[in-house]
Amino acid sequence: MRRDGTTRRVFGVKVAIAPGRPGPPRVGLVVGRDVGSAVRRNRAKRRLREALAFVPLRDGRDYVVIASRAVAAVPFPDLVAWLTRGVDE
Repeated sequence: MRRDGTTRRVFGVKVAIAPGRPGPPRVGLVVGRDVGSAVRRNRAKRRLREALAFVPLRDGRDYVVIASRAVAAVPFPDLVAWLTRGVDE
């Protein structure tokens, strides 16, 4: 991922993109302890999964989304906008 990919930070998310295997895109989520308690981390993961449903991901790519503390509290349309800007190539 690090060698072949690119990384972008857009406000509260960091998106790493790399060429992947043929087929649908694969997405990994990283929500560390610095985001907060387990309840807050799980909420952030649920919000990211839902927001990614509205983002145009390209086939044949691997994505890793790294969340910051802001992901759990930002308005949902802003989260979708961050992710959209993060995956634009």
